[in-house]
Amino acid sequence: MKKICVFAGSSAGKNENYKKISRKLGHLIAQSGSKLFYGGAKVGLMGEVADGCLEEGGEVIGVIPKFLCAIEVNHENLTEMIITETMHERKTLMYNNASMFIALPGGIGTLEELMEVLTWKQLGLIKEKVLIVNIDGYWENLFKLFKDIVSNNFMKSMNLDNFTEVKSEIGLEREINSIN
Repeated sequence: MKKICVFAGSSAGKNENYKKISRKLGHLIAQSGSKLFYGGAKVGLMGEVADGCLEEGGEVIGVIPKFLCAIEVNHENLTEMIITETMHERKTLMYNNASMFIALPGGIGTLEELMEVLTWKQLGLIKEKVLIVNIDGYWENLFKLFKDIVSNNFMKSMNLDNFTEVKSEIGLEREINSIN
């Protein structure tokens, strides 16, 4: 069974469409027969995608470092919860076992995970598809930054092909179904 690794904010943000697309993503993962593989939290967009997957009878695997369990952000109703000692162990486990990566809106943690996966892809360490869910233009400034990095010769333009921008539920469904 495919595991779709999702990076998302531990906050819901201020745009209701972020919550809607997160929950819909959970539904789509379950409906595709894939497993959700994510950071294990019950809060924010992370909680929305997990709850959406569970609502549709999907399997959800959370991977969370022990220190985050201590502050009670872990989701307690998952199919499986893997508790790691460190953030690095968490990310390595997620990156090495995913069939696809999806970044929803989020903060610094989401951005850091996305940048690391794109770096690994650029270096040839992973081959899996990376989707960036750009609902209501959330990631537009990031895409502009990527183009500036290329125009300043800090990255080859071919690396802009290392991710796919998704702007709608239909696009998300098409991409998820492409891995099955």
